[in-house]
Amino acid sequence: MKRILLSGVAFVALPVAAMASCPAVTVADMQGVAGGMYPQQYDLAEFQSAASCELTFAQNPAIADLNARIRGNGDLAAVADRLPANPLVVAPYDEVGQYGGVLDVLSNATESGTSDFLSVRHVNLVRYSDDLQTIVPNVASSWTWNDDFTQLTVNLREGHKWSDGAAFTAHDVVFWYDNLMMDTNVIAEPKGYALAGGEPIEVLAIDDTTVQFNLAAPKPGLLETFASSYVQPFQPRHFFEQFHPALNDQADANAQAVGYENGYEAIKAYYGNSDWMDTPSPMLTAGDNLADLPADTMPTLESHILVSENTEGRHYVANPYFFQVDTAGNQLPYISEMDETYVGDAEVRILKLLNGEVDYKSQSIALDSAPVLLEGQEAGNYTLDVRPSISSPTITFNVTANDLDRRAIFNDVRFRTAMSLAINRDELNEVASFGLGTPQQYIGFSPRPAYIDEAWSTNGLAFDPDQANALLDEIGLVDADGDGDRDLPNGEQFVLDWQFSTQPTSAQFVELIAQNWTDVGVTTTIKEVTDDEFRAAQSANNLEVGMWNKGQPAGSILGDSETWIPPFDGYFDVRTGMLWAEYISSEGANGVEPPAWVATLKTALDTYQSSAPGTSESEAAAQQMVEIMAGEMLFIGTVNAPAPVYHSNNLHNFPDFQTSSYEFYRTYPYRPSQWWLDE
Repeated sequence: MKRILLSGVAFVALPVAAMASCPAVTVADMQGVAGGMYPQQYDLAEFQSAASCELTFAQNPAIADLNARIRGNGDLAAVADRLPANPLVVAPYDEVGQYGGVLDVLSNATESGTSDFLSVRHVNLVRYSDDLQTIVPNVASSWTWNDDFTQLTVNLREGHKWSDGAAFTAHDVVFWYDNLMMDTNVIAEPKGYALAGGEPIEVLAIDDTTVQFNLAAPKPGLLETFASSYVQPFQPRHFFEQFHPALNDQADANAQAVGYENGYEAIKAYYGNSDWMDTPSPMLTAGDNLADLPADTMPTLESHILVSENTEGRHYVANPYFFQVDTAGNQLPYISEMDETYVGDAEVRILKLLNGEVDYKSQSIALDSAPVLLEGQEAGNYTLDVRPSISSPTITFNVTANDLDRRAIFNDVRFRTAMSLAINRDELNEVASFGLGTPQQYIGFSPRPAYIDEAWSTNGLAFDPDQANALLDEIGLVDADGDGDRDLPNGEQFVLDWQFSTQPTSAQFVELIAQNWTDVGVTTTIKEVTDDEFRAAQSANNLEVGMWNKGQPAGSILGDSETWIPPFDGYFDVRTGMLWAEYISSEGANGVEPPAWVATLKTALDTYQSSAPGTSESEAAAQQMVEIMAGEMLFIGTVNAPAPVYHSNNLHNFPDFQTSSYEFYRTYPYRPSQWWLDE
């Protein structure tokens, strides 16, 4: 190295190689640069060291115009000043992309069929890499566990900013937990993932870039929750504190000044009544007061931010403060805008896909649509891939039905077993899934870990109408009046009323099962309803039969109890035992006391979640969980079939998805911030 004297100050000239422009490394062509600690990405210093270069940052030429469309945002500083000190460096799959374009996507309605699109812009502390096994940094730069998984320390990126330019710090994580998750005025009851051993977690800001989760019991799966879920453990305190009564004495007055009854109602307008992130924004709910609000939507860390919304769809622009860059130093995302259109009719959605009006879609495309979509690929300039799915359509009966005679039948495991045996899954597979699926019982884990007895996956799976008829006779469901319909023991005709949505599967699938049940004397009437109607009726305990896709990998079960305790899933999924859940949450004051096996299942779950993965304690607890869940047949599996993934041929850096699964948060592992459009 050579020393240079300028104005009496000595500087050290670095070797030329150290100051060279960085190579545009891609996954397809690493250009001799070694991989980092994690696949397909680097911390800034790690990349510069590996490539012997210094990264110079560049931005979308349209970013100032896009920023001007974000109400409340000021003028932009230089891109280097908007990025964290240690941005996440992303290696594109095939090539450094081009800026611009509008990603056109399709959803069913607000909060319906939107998760594939939400996952395009989603970020979290960590994520799964596209091998679906390796957890890698994202918003967080690193993390450490203590030896017994009771303390998780997460390191954030210095200088990281929200989409309005305000500092993102550990205090935003603490605010999310203490003032949203654990405030019953915002979320009525703590979520299972937000507890450890049934107790609240202590979340501490050690400093601005270090947050610590102190757990009352070991919970090695907490990180998996953040890796695979839409749940974001951070929210902008600087934005919400103006309305939060626990943080601001003037919160209610501030809310009333913009048309809300109190501060909590204003918070819910931005954050919704749950942790789901695609609830309507104030643009739909504020009416004439919208101009008085501080912003159309709350600041985000995601790649794109909402700037307009109506009953027909939503529009997003690139976040000018997004924390990722490519290996050439270009701030991501490449795609400037995203446009989401709502189409409730499945046939109209298929026509739009055939016409090439959509750039990406993976949710709410039933497998029975694949033949016509495959045939239209060339004309529509798109590609349709059929990929394995973790979840599958799963059926349940309302074990806390309001009608006590029906409740007694639904609670009898012999009835549930009979209804499983009555389903001809081979016919389902051939007719509705083109023979591409696998008949599969619901066991609670999907895919089934090797240490779980394979026999549970076929328990009650065989098509055996004779045994089904015998079990139905045994429990007193007989055709007493000879009209062909079985009757309840009290003499009342027993006809099942099945209300279903086509988001999880096709109407043909439901029709086949209903005919199977009718063939054994349980006449089943079916009615297609909207997703919202299904969820509202289920939440009100008014459904007799429920069905939705259901499945959960072992890693996420480590951190989330939702599918294992009443009502055995979340609002957007298939549930049963609503009154059991009410009994548990009210400590017996309301609802219906669940059977003893529910408490035994919860004890096994607690052991599983507090044990280190791979230990004998963990595996024994998981086996017990499966024995109870599959043995009780509370949920009945059908056919696990692959699912379509659709994308325009103009969309580049789009990899082969390993799976089309909500359980790995659909698109999230495949790094959509580096997708780009050739238009």
